[in-house]
Amino acid sequence: MKYIDELINSMEWLGKQNNTIFLGQSVKYSGNAIFNTLKTVPDEKKIETPVFEDLQMGLSMGMALEGFVPITCYPRFDFLILACNQLINHLDKVRYMSNNKMQPRVIIRTSIGSKNPLDGGVQHTQDYTEVFKKMCTEIDVVMLDDPKDIFPKFKNAYERKDSKSTLLIEHGDYYNEK
Repeated sequence: MKYIDELINSMEWLGKQNNTIFLGQSVKYSGNAIFNTLKTVPDEKKIETPVFEDLQMGLSMGMALEGFVPITCYPRFDFLILACNQLINHLDKVRYMSNNKMQPRVIIRTSIGSKNPLDGGVQHTQDYTEVFKKMCTEIDVVMLDDPKDIFPKFKNAYERKDSKSTLLIEHGDYYNEK
């Protein structure tokens, strides 16, 4: 299957799980490439958010603490930087701060912005994978390079026995190329 098809298949499978919820910019209404991967997810499982990345991550963590498994979507890796307070100082450290009593599982989707056919510029196309791997001690940081790895990686993020959060990084250019 193609890269985009594997993303659609993964989101459809996650959408069938009773405790999942999808949130972010353009999850319910068109506006970015991630939207196209969520078309088969029921609208009642989607929460469209305004542009408030830090609050979105905090909301995702709170929902996870209440038993949901949020799939929180950031259309560009560059936008995820705005959620770093909640991601690095809270979600990544909450197990330690709570003596392992709080174990939220959040699935974080982001994409390295596409440069083809139109280059979105330096504020929309950066790859911060290695930086996030260094900053996150409890969150698993996963690059999605090969289409055959996409579904197993999302399934693992949902089913992992340690219930840790996972940051899955997509390639915008691969949506149409692979």
